[in-house]
Formats: sequence, C-alpha cells, structure tokens
Amino acid sequence: MKLTVKKIVEVCHGTLLCGDENLVIENYSKDTRTITKGDCYVGMKGEVFDGNKFYKEAIEKGACACILDSCNETLEESVPIILVGDSVLALQDLAKYVRSVITVPVIAVTGSAGKTSTKDMIAEVLKSKYKVLKSMGNLNGQIGLPLTLLSYEDEDVVVIEMGMNDFGQMSILTHIARPTMAVFTNIGTAHIGILGSRENILKAKLEILEGMDEGSTLVINNDNDLLSKLNINGYKIVTCGIDTESDFLAKNVNFEVGTSTYDIKHDNESYEVTIPVMGKVFVLNSLLAVAVGTLLEVEKEDIQESLKRIELSGNRMRIVPLKNGITLMDDSYNSNLEAVTSALQILKDYRGKRKIAVLGDILEMEDFKEEIHRKIGSLGTLLCIDAIYLCGNATKYIMDEALQKGYDQNKIFHFDTTDELRTHLINYLEINDTILVKASRDMHFKELAQNLEKDLSEK
Repeated sequence: MKLTVKKIVEVCHGTLLCGDENLVIENYSKDTRTITKGDCYVGMKGEVFDGNKFYKEAIEKGACACILDSCNETLEESVPIILVGDSVLALQDLAKYVRSVITVPVIAVTGSAGKTSTKDMIAEVLKSKYKVLKSMGNLNGQIGLPLTLLSYEDEDVVVIEMGMNDFGQMSILTHIARPTMAVFTNIGTAHIGILGSRENILKAKLEILEGMDEGSTLVINNDNDLLSKLNINGYKIVTCGIDTESDFLAKNVNFEVGTSTYDIKHDNESYEVTIPVMGKVFVLNSLLAVAVGTLLEVEKEDIQESLKRIELSGNRMRIVPLKNGITLMDDSYNSNLEAVTSALQILKDYRGKRKIAVLGDILEMEDFKEEIHRKIGSLGTLLCIDAIYLCGNATKYIMDEALQKGYDQNKIFHFDTTDELRTHLINYLEINDTILVKASRDMHFKELAQNLEKDLSEK
C-alpha cells in the first residue's frame, strides 16, 4: 500500500527531521542485510544491536526513507528521516492504519503447533480462486505481522500467522490484524513453562477474539481436547477432525511414502484428498485448509488440486534422500511434546530398514521440563524406534525414562554436543536407514541436519 511520508508521520505521531514529505513509500524493511532499493528502513533497538545506528548503511543500500526512534547526529541526508517515540509501535500503528482501509477477508492462524504449515495450506487452497497475501515464513509476532500487512497491495484475501508466548501478546496482534476468521490448529504444551497450564495457553490464544467482530467464524481442530469444548456465544464454530465427529471429517486415512490420502466428509458429500506429506498432524492441518476454502466458496476440485501441490515452509518434515538409501527426515524447525509425538509416529510409519530418532531439548518448559521430557521417553512410538540419539541437558530425562521402560541401553546414546552426536551417528548408519531430526530451534539442530545432508550426500 502506498503511503506518503506526510501520512506516515501523521499515523506514527512522528517528526520529519529532513526530506520530502510528499515521497511515496511502498515497502518496509528492518534489516540492512536484506534491504532492497526503494524500501523504507525501520531502525529498531534489539537486545544486541541498535538498528538506529545502521540507517546510513540502509541509505547506501538504497533505502528511500528511514523511521528511527533514536537519532543524535546532525543530519545531512537527502532522504526523509522520520523520528518516532518507538519504532516497533510506529510499525504497528502503520499496520493498523493499513488494516483499517483493507476490506478483504483476513484469516488468522494460531495454535501451539502447526501454524505455518496450516497457513501455507490455506493460502495454497485460496490461491486457486483469489489473489492471496500470506505471512512469509513464520513472521507471526509483533514485528513480523505488521510487516506482512504493510506489504498489502490489492490482494483479495490475507492469510496471517499469529504467535504468542505470554498473556497480552495475542491481544496486541489481534487489535492490529482485526481478523475476520480465526483458525486454531491445537492447544498443546508450547510455552507452558511461561503460562503454567494448557488451560492458560488456551486463554491466551482466545485473546484473538478481542479484535474480531461478533458473528465471526472460528475454525478449530475438534480432536484437540480443549478446543473441542469451546462454546463461545456470538461466534460461529466450524469443527474439523479425524477421531471426533466434525463438520469436516477425515475418514479412511492412509499413509504411504511421502503422502497422506483420506476421504473428507462434509454436508453429506464425500471426496478424496491427497497431500504430499505424511502424518496425522498434516491431515488435520489440511482439513482446516479445506474448511477455510469451502467457507470462502472454493470449488472442491480446486481444493483437491491445490493440496496435491503444497510446499511447507522452513524445515518442516523435509524428506531428503541420501546415499546408500538413507533418508533424512528434517523436522528441525522447532519442537514441543505434541510435535515430537507426531514426528515419531511419522518415523515409525515410514519405510526404511532401521528408524533412528535424533532428538534435542524442548525449551521454555521451565518447571515442566522433566515432566515433558519423561513423557517423550515413555512414548510407545519412541520405544519401538531402532535407535535413539539425544543431545541436550533435558534429553537425559528421555534417556532415563526410556531405559526404565525397558529400552535397550545399547541402542540409546546421549551426547553433549551435536558434533559428537553427528560423528557417532555417521559411523552407526547402515544402508536404507531413516533418520528423524527434531529439537527446539535454539538447539541448532537445523545446522545438524544440514551437516548430515552434506556428509551423506550422493555427490
């Protein structure tokens, strides 16, 4: 959306220090590493770096204007420099303004896990009929969400992801985005160390209603024990499920190598859906996409074709064939109890001679750290895996619990570093083995997966 510098100053309650107030701004960037010519640079104070100090670099790289909340230098710039009280709040105010003039549906996806893959599926389904703007990657927070809305041009539908880890955060996001429809993937244990219980996690997620009009639609995973009990007056609830009778019900679910197929039942109609990824969780996520598509009047044939070609963002259950018939299942993007449970089931059902789980700590568990990791160690799907590789302090609880449950001590290994793990694993591997890599993002298992891919490449 095009805004003049004058309008930006007005919306952000800022001061124009220099430059042309009639200049038109279309794009925004907060990172000098990725900024492109014509972007408006937004300098923000971070925990490590003060982005305000890089505004000259941004201009050298083509920034046409800058929004800063700190500037102690004598300005000799030809581009507009806008001084605001807080750059993050200014970005949010701009997004609120843009949202106030958008009249198209805004679909918000939230939940403890599966937000990004569900968002991607919804956007793919809707693209068969509409021009769609969606959140890039996992830009789902108080900076990423505004940047998504500020990139709006003339799309027919906006699909955004909304994340939080504490009370009050969803409230901020929903007052910016003003969703017309909300999609709930699940309520699990992510951030339970901060919020204290799954019930509190649900309460924090439901802050999304503060920014929605009464009568709006909530699309929910009806197989989730907490979501299935939702009864909120004034909102239309549409349910999706596999194990629970729902408005959109998946029957005859079948998993094959790299695909999931099922029959969807809705309004006395049934048709087959195939998605190019294995796993019950992805079936549920695709059901949510089917429901949104149907509610927005996408033809079932278009829904079927769209779901066949979905591509998941990031390192979400990426299947990588390696040498000697070895397969890497890279699900290193992030982790929680529910995500690990799902990933282990996919590993168990996958082809391969031996199944090997490579797991790292689930972070942000606080007082629940031991309980959550012991639950993983007692999972039946884990105990039937052929070998378990662990790294991180908390995974010692997984090891202890698995051994107590009778798991073979010669097939479970714990390491202090991913380098040690990787060296041992490479020597342990045999032809046609399948490896699952899963951990919280800050455990840096993405790098572990990438290194394994290099080590075991066919080239």
